[in-house]
Amino acid sequence: MAELTSKQKKDYARTLYLKDNLTQQEVADKVGVSRQTIIRWMAAEEWEKMKVGLTLGREQQIANLHRQVMELNNLILSRPEGERFATCAEADTLGKLAAAIKKMETDVGITDLVNVGMRFIEWIRPIDLDKAKEVTALWDKFIKDSLS
Repeated sequence: MAELTSKQKKDYARTLYLKDNLTQQEVADKVGVSRQTIIRWMAAEEWEKMKVGLTLGREQQIANLHRQVMELNNLILSRPEGERFATCAEADTLGKLAAAIKKMETDVGITDLVNVGMRFIEWIRPIDLDKAKEVTALWDKFIKDSLS
């Protein structure tokens, strides 16, 4: 496996910290850096504030974008007959919203990969703890390989 760059390690650590209830030391061990490095990254990028801001999941964000499209379409439809068309600005906004929805629905990032792995490991843990430990080690390797 190729060695991860510092940026990749930081991205992986941030994802682990924000999405799982791991200690700083556990994150450091998984990523292969010191606990002090994790503390430094946390302070520099304000991970605590990010953690608070992660209240909206991907599905909720997509739903909010769809609501914005609906609001704009309702505004257009509320106009008198013969004037029910989007202005240039509205058409531009609709296009941007559609692109954002498509991107969120199709792009899979490291955060998504980590989330899927964590959900699977949480599912398997009560069924077979030893297998969960084995899968966790394999999943960590998969994530590191995916970042290379």
